[in-house]
Amino acid sequence: MSDESNTNAKSSLDDAKTHARQAADELRTAAEAKARELKDAAEAKARELRDKATAKAGEFRDRAEEYYGEARARAKTWQEEGETYVRQNPLKAVCTALFAGLIVGLLVRKN
Repeated sequence: MSDESNTNAKSSLDDAKTHARQAADELRTAAEAKARELKDAAEAKARELRDKATAKAGEFRDRAEEYYGEARARAKTWQEEGETYVRQNPLKAVCTALFAGLIVGLLVRKN
């Protein structure tokens, strides 16, 4: 009977090992599936965020181009107005430039 109980114990142990291996394989398969699912979800979210960031960057670029164009037009207007003033008032323009140069020279000299 000792041989029979050893055989039964060995058979039970083999069955337990087989069951444990099957459970481990099922768990590994489930974990791999969940990992793929999470990876796919992360990639989808990353694509979504990249698309939003690209759209926002485009908006900022468009706005910056608009502001740059406005600033450039304003600077051109000031330049044209300055040239017109100098042509109409050459003596005032030269005296103003000399006075401004004198003041800047004095300030720079003190430092």
